[in-house]
Amino acid sequence: MGQKGEETRGRLLDATRDLIETGGYFGTGLNQVVAASGAPRGSLYFHFPGGKDQLVAESVRRAGREIGETLHALAETAPDAAGLVAGVIRLLGDRLEESGWRKGCPVATVALETAATSDPLHRACSDVYGSWEEALRLRLAADGHPEPDDAAATVLALVEGALLLARAHRSREPLDRVTRRIVALL
Repeated sequence: MGQKGEETRGRLLDATRDLIETGGYFGTGLNQVVAASGAPRGSLYFHFPGGKDQLVAESVRRAGREIGETLHALAETAPDAAGLVAGVIRLLGDRLEESGWRKGCPVATVALETAATSDPLHRACSDVYGSWEEALRLRLAADGHPEPDDAAATVLALVEGALLLARAHRSREPLDRVTRRIVALL
């Protein structure tokens, strides 16, 4: 695929991510994706012949890689696992607040709405969460944490819950509270 095709595909994925993150899977239509991306309708079907589920699954995976890259970058500069998690929560909180409390986790909405009913979306969400958990586990293990598997799952659950509460309350307070608890736990 040429550069123009990759750019069009990227615009479709970015538009999908923004729309599903703010409006949910069921609140996002393909016409909205086409309009938001500025791509021709035919490009949607060319790049995503599997339809909406393929488009959303690839968008979730792309968003997951972006957050994963942030995790890995912070893991290299943070003094310890607690510092890594505090940095991630701060960045996600900034993103959430800057979006007017509309953009929390780019995976959570899709996972909540579709993971039980769509195998491709279930796999995409599970893979992304698994990769984030693994990044946390690796840092915890490197820091000598006695139970890195359990701690990574706990931390990820706390972060996801804090993002949901922050969005619901339109406040950073849940993020701040969870950050303090994670630092104390680790």
